[in-house]
This record gives sequence, C-alpha cells and structure tokens, in this order.
Amino acid sequence: MALGPRLDLRQSQSLVMTPQLQQAIKLLALSNLELEAYLAEALEGNPLLDTASADGDGGVGDTNDGPGDDAPISDAASLDADHALSSDSGTANDLDVDMTAESFHHDSASDNVGLSGSDSEGIDFDSFAGEDATLHEHLLAQVGERFSGLEAMIAEQLVALIDEAGYLRADLAEMAQRLGVPLALVENVLAGVQCFDPSGVGGRDLAECIAIQAREADRYDPAMATMIAHLDLVAKGAFPQLKRICGVDDEDLADMIRELRGYDPKPGLKFGGDASQAVVPDLYIRRTAQGWAVEINSGTLPRLLVNRRYYTELATGAAAKSKAWLSEQLASANWLVRALDQRQRTIIKVASAIVKQQEGFFLHGVAHMRPLTLRQVAEEIGMHESTVSRVTSNKYLSCARGLFELKYFFSSGISATEGDGAVSAEAVKSRIKAMIEGEDPKAILSDETIAQKLSAEGHDIARRTVVKYREAMGYGSSVQRRRQKALAG
Repeated sequence: MALGPRLDLRQSQSLVMTPQLQQAIKLLALSNLELEAYLAEALEGNPLLDTASADGDGGVGDTNDGPGDDAPISDAASLDADHALSSDSGTANDLDVDMTAESFHHDSASDNVGLSGSDSEGIDFDSFAGEDATLHEHLLAQVGERFSGLEAMIAEQLVALIDEAGYLRADLAEMAQRLGVPLALVENVLAGVQCFDPSGVGGRDLAECIAIQAREADRYDPAMATMIAHLDLVAKGAFPQLKRICGVDDEDLADMIRELRGYDPKPGLKFGGDASQAVVPDLYIRRTAQGWAVEINSGTLPRLLVNRRYYTELATGAAAKSKAWLSEQLASANWLVRALDQRQRTIIKVASAIVKQQEGFFLHGVAHMRPLTLRQVAEEIGMHESTVSRVTSNKYLSCARGLFELKYFFSSGISATEGDGAVSAEAVKSRIKAMIEGEDPKAILSDETIAQKLSAEGHDIARRTVVKYREAMGYGSSVQRRRQKALAG
C-alpha cells in the first residue's frame, strides 16, 4: 500500500445544536420568575421586542401586520389533560433532544442565564419594609448604652465573637492577653453582655445559656441550677435520678421541666434571618366538568410582541450594516416569541401527563399516589427523559391540595404483598408519619412493628426501608421518641 497524501470524501451524520436550540432547551429549565428576569434582559437588548398588557392592549397594536410567526404569546394556556396528551405539537419536539450524546453539557438553570431583577407593574410592598437588624447590630446598640471607654471596647470585641445562635465562641484568657487587660475585667464585661437582649445571649455553652435565662426569670434556685448542670440526664429522661440529685418530688420536677422547656436554646436566631420568599406557582391545576384543566401562571410573564412597524421605520433609508443588524434582531425576536410559546406547550403537555398519572392524588390525597418515573411520562408524551427532567425542574403547581414541586410527583414504588400493584414511596411515608404521630406515648412503635403493620396493610417493605423513610422525615428512633413524649408529658 502506497504512502502519500490524498483527498477523500466521507459522509457522516452528527447531532449539531444550533445556538437557538441550545437557548430553547435552557428556557425549559427556568421557572416563571427566572424567565421573567430573562425576558427583562431580552427586552432591554432588542429594540424590536415589546410587551402587551393582559387585556391585549399593548400600545403596539400594529405590531402583528406580518406573518403569524410573530404573534404574541397567549397569556393563559389551559386544556384538558386528555386533550393535551392527544394533541400533536410538532414544535415542542424541537426541544426534545437526546442528552446522552457526547457533545451535550448537562447544565442547571443557574448556569445558563445571568438573572437580574425586573420591573413589575404592581406595587411591591416588600420594598417598603426596612431591613431587620442583625444580632450583632442589636448587641452593639446596647453596648453604647451600657458601657463606655475601655469596657465598651472589650464589649465590642466580645460581641464580634458571638455566633448567629447567640453563643460566645472565645477563650477569655486569650482575649485578655491579646487586649492587654486583666482577665477579671473581661469576665465582668461579659457578665454585663450576658444581661443584653435577647435573654441567654453570650452563653459559652447550652447550660450557661439556659442558666442566664433562668436568672432573668428569677427561677435560678439551687434545684434548678442542679438540673441545668445535669442536662444530659434530662435528655436521657432519667427522672428518678434527677429527683434524687435535685432533691424534689414528682410535682416539682414536672414544674421545673416545663420551665426548662420554655427557654430558648438558640436565642440569637431571632435576629438576622433572611426574609422568607413566597413560592410562586408556575401552573394551576383545577377540576372542571370536562376534566382537569392545566393553566400556565401568566401573572409573572409579560406578553411578548414583535414590533414590525418600528422595524420598518428603522430599516427605511438605513445603511447596509444597519439593515443587517435589524434583520438579525428581527429574527432573534421572532425566534424568542416562538420559543416561549413552544415552552408553554411543552410544560402543559408534561403537567397534563402528570395529572393523568396521579389523578388519585388530586382526588383523594397522598395515600393514593402512584409510583411514577420520568421515563413513563416521556414515553406517554413522546419526548426524551431529559426534556421531562428540565420541564419539572424548579417549577411548582398549585392545586386544591396545596403547592407542590413537579418533582414531588415522581417517586419509586413499594411492591404489594398480594397482586401486581404497587404504591408510591410518598404514600408509604405518609402512612409511617400517621402511625408515628398517632402512637400511644406508653406504647411507642418500633421500626419492626411499623414494618409489620405496613405489611399487614399490603405493603411489602423491609425494616431498613422504614428506618430510611423515618429519618428522612425527621423522626427519631423509638427510644428518642419515648424520651421526647416523656418530657412533653
């Protein structure tokens, strides 16, 4: 075989993603609020994009003189679940891409778009609220009222070393040496800081934090001091031993424990917490005479229009470079409008399939949830699993039973002891929760007992699975629950 350069023609197939397709796929992973911020940036960057009000009056009524490909996005899209699954949406399949190819990058919504705040038409009452003072700010304000001179400087150093829970994390001897002051002076200043609000702040451990609060409440007698010094016995529920050590009877011990439970073990957490953000649903599910209606929440999305009249005005008499730029902006605007409409259709198809599969949940509650996987939904609507995964990420639906993340409806199944049926893991968790919360304080259920009860109800579940579900829901073991109920009693 001769060696040498030569020219060959080869024909091969490869999957290539255009920038538009990549961005359309990224739009699927955004929630409505994230999409609102993205559209605000698009409106700033493209002069041919405009918005319309919810009643259809956008102030640009002549924007839709061109073909229908630049029509505005419908502000609400609702359809019956069966109709959504049977309808053929060719454009939605454009977003359905096999993400297992080597050239694909599995990214999250936060990697895709730089999100920033956007203007809102309504009044944002939260913007009028003043910022809450942090714990350190609250304590420093009290330093100025109580101390002065050298003591104020020491108190500021102590406050700086108090963590968010209100505990002092410092070695007083080391601090005294570093500041060049007597240890007794640092201890005296700390005693003053421990009188600050909130009560219990400045304690170096849990016992000291509780003791400070007991002194504030004038309940720090010898018996209470002894109990606070033996909090480990309180946690173990060793009441006979506590009565003997504290020298009290049953009635006094119960009163002391009630007093103890009224104290705050982390007083500093009252300050500096971030303001809670309400979750805004992306979808609304409601039952109608014709079936289940799935509707996009349009309240957070502007209605996007392509301003063709403005394009015509700018293109008239413009230079060749300007016309090329305007044509590029027009194509980008048209694509964005189509992509958003395509996104809504895809989300509704996926949500409708979920509603159809989990109809028992929407009618009767979590006990009737069925096991469901991304593959099942993908096969039902004719899309890839990765598309369904993106659609269900960071999105919530609101129904008569509350607000739920779309991912909530996907869970593994627990096989039945009889027959071929299976029940969702969420349904089993709900049953375990009901058993634990309804158990008799004198007859705490062990994990083995719970597994046996579930098996008697038709659920084939092992004890280790009960342990996993119980711990995931935040419930302690039977021994821990017995101690908690004894303390509560």
